[in-house]
Amino acid sequence: MWCVAELDAAYIARMEDVLALYEKPYTVREPVICLDEKPVSLHAEVRPSRPARPGHIAKRDSEYRRCGTANIFAIVEPKAGRHFTCATPDRSAPQFARVVRRVIAAYPRAGTIHLVMDNLNIHCEKSLTDHFGRRLGKRLWRRITTHFTPKHGSWLNQAEIELSLVSRGCLGSRRIDSLTQLRRDTRAWNARANRTRTRINWRFTRKDARTKFGYQKNPFNRSKT
Repeated sequence: MWCVAELDAAYIARMEDVLALYEKPYTVREPVICLDEKPVSLHAEVRPSRPARPGHIAKRDSEYRRCGTANIFAIVEPKAGRHFTCATPDRSAPQFARVVRRVIAAYPRAGTIHLVMDNLNIHCEKSLTDHFGRRLGKRLWRRITTHFTPKHGSWLNQAEIELSLVSRGCLGSRRIDSLTQLRRDTRAWNARANRTRTRINWRFTRKDARTKFGYQKNPFNRSKT
């Protein structure tokens, strides 16, 4: 469950901006991409597991060895079922810049790419200009229209659902001991999700928000209702 800390004008404005974006009809000229990150702890087995065999259940020792951490960028175009989720060493600004460039390259004919993100400090133009240089970084950033979720409003980001899908369908409860293995597994999951065009059916609308939270049409939102 998510709790809304304070429903002020700023929260409503950002919430309605994101929800208005989700309500727009799908168009290849303006794809809507959601992005989020998740840290992943890497663990190695200390003793070999015993696979299941007739009359015996599988067994795994509770002891493990810590192998550091990695990161997963969950990146999804919910309505089209396109997935760009990938594993990286960390969630640093250079890694963010690289994944944004990868997304932009996937939509060469788009007029603009709507990018839904939270308010993490690396989610900015500076990450791209520092990594790619001022000229290229600015050119890439101009391809994007950003939509930031409100503070304590990451539940509005459909990349949270993507992370849930990856956690259940890829990571599970097994132990992954290296970034190489994590990358291999996320690539396989990504390929499968893209092959089946796994979509996210978002149903929460601005009308639902106004009913749920008990406020009138947001005066700061310029989107058509």
